[in-house]
Amino acid sequence: MIYSLHGELIHTEPNLAVVECGGVGYACRTTMNTLKKIGSSGEVKLFTQLNVREDAIDLFGFADTAELQAFRQLTSISGVGPKAALAILSDLTPSKLALCITTGDSKTLTRSPGIGNKIAQRIVMELKDKVAKEQHISASDFGTEPVTAASVGGNAAAEAITALCVLGFALPQAQEALTGADPDSSVEELIKYALKHLG
Repeated sequence: MIYSLHGELIHTEPNLAVVECGGVGYACRTTMNTLKKIGSSGEVKLFTQLNVREDAIDLFGFADTAELQAFRQLTSISGVGPKAALAILSDLTPSKLALCITTGDSKTLTRSPGIGNKIAQRIVMELKDKVAKEQHISASDFGTEPVTAASVGGNAAAEAITALCVLGFALPQAQEALTGADPDSSVEELIKYALKHLG
């Protein structure tokens, strides 16, 4: 397995970056977000995933391990191939993707080319627990405390706090930011409310 490539960026085109290492140019399928980060020339490092199929060997490269991990998660779902995963990660950063998943926002995923409602809903359903688990948080961890602290409905509050933790905020910080929020708010409204107080 090729873990990463470190060399000279010699060519780019939509969803492709060619990195020369030791005189060999490696063509890496990639996202538009990675292409924005690495520019069009110079020394670069890409974290890679090698996919071997009967009819092709493809190398995928990403500017950071977060995007690589998100790519692996997406392609682990039945019906989501590398092309679809690259399309999603070209539109959304890993943190925005995690936010969509934890809040159940499948509609945003359908904005990416080739992603229909069924696939988007499957992504959310299959990755929701996994994303929360990787952040070492889950709705069950919150019990009733966040609901009391935030004075909002249980499920919406728990999902909003989960999403805030995915975005990098500490659990107590996320809970405190929801204090005083409208009890009838949706998850999205709660997140916006909290971000105003955290910003």
